[in-house]
Amino acid sequence: MKVAASDRRITLRHNFKTALRIRLWKSSTPEQRGESVNLSERGILYATDSPPHIGAILEVLLKMPEEVTGERTTEWLCSGHVVRVEPINSPRGRLGVGVQFDCYQITRNLDQETDPLPAASASCGWRVWPG
Repeated sequence: MKVAASDRRITLRHNFKTALRIRLWKSSTPEQRGESVNLSERGILYATDSPPHIGAILEVLLKMPEEVTGERTTEWLCSGHVVRVEPINSPRGRLGVGVQFDCYQITRNLDQETDPLPAASASCGWRVWPG
């Protein structure tokens, strides 16, 4: 029996648009700029006309909103892999790319310029999702 992708999700998807900077890991290809179609703490869906292949490893820089995490808005640098590419109806592109985050690093707070993360936090190790 085939399980629908939505049934395998661990965290709630939010139809929330946020700016993205996407780069193919260890590649000289220029980064893409885009916008999420939806996102969660564990992944994103974004639209493009130039999708990477399934399994490709991407680095994604985004502003993770408080509505998703329940914590202050922060900038996340995520490493993840492409789990699906499918047709989508979006002004940003004809194909939706689903990326599952493997790990992330919070690079800075964004809600208060007077309350930046300490320098030690910016150099902390990656946070890895439990397997």
